[in-house]
Amino acid sequence: MKEKGKHGFIIVYTGNGKGKTTAALGMALRAIGRGWRVSMIQFMKGTWHYAELDSAKRLAPDLEIIPMGKGFYKILNDHYTDEEHRAAAVAALEFARTKMLSNQYDLLILDEINNAVSTGLLPLAQVMNFLDQKPPDFNVVLTGRGAPPELIDRADLVTEMREIKHPYQKGIFAQKGIDF
Repeated sequence: MKEKGKHGFIIVYTGNGKGKTTAALGMALRAIGRGWRVSMIQFMKGTWHYAELDSAKRLAPDLEIIPMGKGFYKILNDHYTDEEHRAAAVAALEFARTKMLSNQYDLLILDEINNAVSTGLLPLAQVMNFLDQKPPDFNVVLTGRGAPPELIDRADLVTEMREIKHPYQKGIFAQKGIDF
């Protein structure tokens, strides 16, 4: 049985600290426990294999994760052009719009969309237009570093993850099961 609150929210997880996508996935687990269907569209991830993709398959059809980005932008051996990254970000937002308006989902997570905006791959105006079309009882989570002030003002809930200490500072790279 689906249990829903009275209000749909715009939720932003931003900041330089680790845990933005993880927080959104925690919310997805809670939503699934209430009988909701959840879709996560990944804007910057796309070339690596993340274990959350395997987890989503185990929770299907209640959770789907769809990588649509070309991978991380201008880091970690990025070999795509700016235009290829931009086209992927715009396509991901339009795909997310179809998910939001389909009446098949209760929660939509736009993973790393803030990065797409802050790096100039996706115009903020397009994201704000997307949010203008959000149904009143629908919930949207936007993750990623660098959420612009306009998006923070528009959101109902904003959490900033602040890095205090990270294994990378000791030369330890991303670990399976913890980071991906």
